[in-house]
Amino acid sequence: MPPKALLFDFDGVILDTEWPIYLSIQKVFEENGHPLPLEEYVKCIGSDFNTWSPEKYLEELTGRSFDWKQIGKDRNIWIREEISKFDAMPGVRDTLRFCRNQKIPTAVVSSSTHSWVDRWLEKLNLFEFFDHIIAREDAEKIKPAPDLYLEAIKHLGIPPQDCLVIEDSKNGLKSAQTAGCPVVAIPNRITACIDFSDAQFQFSSMGEFLDHLNSQ
Repeated sequence: MPPKALLFDFDGVILDTEWPIYLSIQKVFEENGHPLPLEEYVKCIGSDFNTWSPEKYLEELTGRSFDWKQIGKDRNIWIREEISKFDAMPGVRDTLRFCRNQKIPTAVVSSSTHSWVDRWLEKLNLFEFFDHIIAREDAEKIKPAPDLYLEAIKHLGIPPQDCLVIEDSKNGLKSAQTAGCPVVAIPNRITACIDFSDAQFQFSSMGEFLDHLNSQ
């Protein structure tokens, strides 16, 4: 039976924003003589750098401080240029059309800001497909806390056990499950190294997940 609502994480689920972000900080590490393995970096995926900070990690490795404000400006220019070349992740548009045809309410639930999420959704012409967009400003705490998902559930007016969440990170998985929602894990090239055995479902792609929905 299809879910009564479908809640999408944004970064790494709808748009592959995470890969350019990782490559840009990986370059900073390499320029300073240190690798940045994905297994280490994924600690911050789905949350923010208060959960785990690559900046603090590099300073610990090198014993130096850096002008992160300037480095961040340079990185952000390159990151946005790279992301602007991307379309939505494969299968996202078809899944959203399925939800619209089946009259399944949808929401984006992201630890990123509205200015980030809304901008990219509008650029992708996907904004109109979502009934609600819940971002960093809409709850007291972001993932892995459950606050953002609880806020989305409140807006939807649907019991959490009937709200199926699509996530790509451990922080997102914990957030959704703490809120009482079942989770579909769809790893991407950043989070493929994560063990998602705690998720209720796991698929290799959004297209595979859509095939599952169509078979119900």
